[in-house]
Amino acid sequence: MSENCNHHCASCSANCSERTQESLLVKPNPKSKIRKIIGVISGKGGVGKSLVTSMLAVAAQRSGKKAAILDGDITGPSIAKVFGIHQSAYGTEEGILPALTATGIQIMSTNLLLEEETQPVLYRGPILASMVKQFYTDVIWDDVDVMFVDMPPGTGDVALTVFQSLPIDGIVMVTSPQELVGMIVEKAVNMAKMMEIPVLGIIENMSYLECEECHHRIEVFGPSHVEEIAGRYGLSVLGKLPIDPLFAGLCDAGNIESIPENYGKEILAALSLD
Repeated sequence: MSENCNHHCASCSANCSERTQESLLVKPNPKSKIRKIIGVISGKGGVGKSLVTSMLAVAAQRSGKKAAILDGDITGPSIAKVFGIHQSAYGTEEGILPALTATGIQIMSTNLLLEEETQPVLYRGPILASMVKQFYTDVIWDDVDVMFVDMPPGTGDVALTVFQSLPIDGIVMVTSPQELVGMIVEKAVNMAKMMEIPVLGIIENMSYLECEECHHRIEVFGPSHVEEIAGRYGLSVLGKLPIDPLFAGLCDAGNIESIPENYGKEILAALSLD
C-alpha cells in the first residue's frame, strides 16, 4: 500500500493488498498519454458550461500546455462547433484520432461521428455512458497535459460514469446568479462529495453586464449568490464571467480561440494544474 493511499479504492488504479473493492476505472488507449483530467459540470443546462470548458482549454493551450477536450455531452454536443471543426473523425487499427483545432487542441465529440451535424442522437442512458468511456479508451490522446471533460448537465448516468470510470483529478462547477440555479448547483456539489471527487472551485457565468459607455455593472439576473454557496462548502470562487456579446459571436463563428487573453487566464492559474 502506498504511503499516499486515501483508502478510496474506487478512485484508485493501484493493485495493492489493501484493496477493499473493485476499481471501476477504465484504461486509456495504450497509445494515449494524459497527465490531468478536469471535469466541468453544472447542475442544469444553459449556464455556459461548454463555453467555460472551451475557454479553459484555450487558456491552457496558450500557456504552453497541450490541452484536450472530451465532449461528454453526447446528446447535446457543441464543442466542435465553437472551434469551427466540421470534418468527421477517422481512425486507424490502433484507435480513433481526435480532431485538432487551429491552435492544436485535441477534441473528440459526438458531432465528429455523425453524417450530419444536425442529426439527433437518440440513445438511452447506458449507451450514452458507454460512449463517454469509449471516447477515453478508444481515442489516441497524444501527450495531453490537461484534458477538460465537458459534462452534460445534472447528476445522471454520464456524470456517474465519468466520476467512476475516469481518473478525474477534480471538477469545476459552473453556475449563474439565479437563486434557483444555485440550489441545483448544490446538488451537483453534494454528488461530487459523495463520489469523493475534489471540487476545485466555482465559476459564475453571466454574472453581470457591463455598460460600454459608463462601465457600470448591471446584475441582469439579480444579486450573485456564488460566495454564499462557495462558503457553505468551503470552496473557492474561481471567477465571475460577464455577459459579453463577443462570446456568442466567437462561438457562432467557430472562432473561440480568438477570445481575448484576459478571459480564462486567471481562472486557469487558480486551478494550479502544474
